Amino acid sequence: VQLVESGGGLVQPGGSLRLSCAASGFTLDDYAIGWFRQAPGKEREGISCISGSDGDTYYADSVKGRFAIVRDNAKNTVYLQMNSLKPDDTAVYYCAQDWGPCSKVPIGIFGDYWGQGTQVTVSS
Repeated sequence: VQLVESGGGLVQPGGSLRLSCAASGFTLDDYAIGWFRQAPGKEREGISCISGSDGDTYYADSVKGRFAIVRDNAKNTVYLQMNSLKPDDTAVYYCAQDWGPCSKVPIGIFGDYWGQGTQVTVSS
């Protein structure tokens, strides 16, 4: 199993970025994929998830209405579209895979495999 994040970078407040989580070694739609972030000095936060079975999605309140998670099974990739970015969104963003449901994300027990992370910096 391998997960590789990409798409991070420096963006101005109000801007957009699309992160990618390229998956290999497993069938993407058999598993849930979650997105997490960790800012310096803060705990890791689970911000979004898409289930493998029915495509149900989860968003943390901090990103709801601004971020969107999409799965492309043909490309074995999950995307996180991030709009209306704020300085508080600055963090290292990680994707993770889990056999279980997205309901594991907000209670902090999601993630059998993790990517290496990609830095997102929102600053003027």
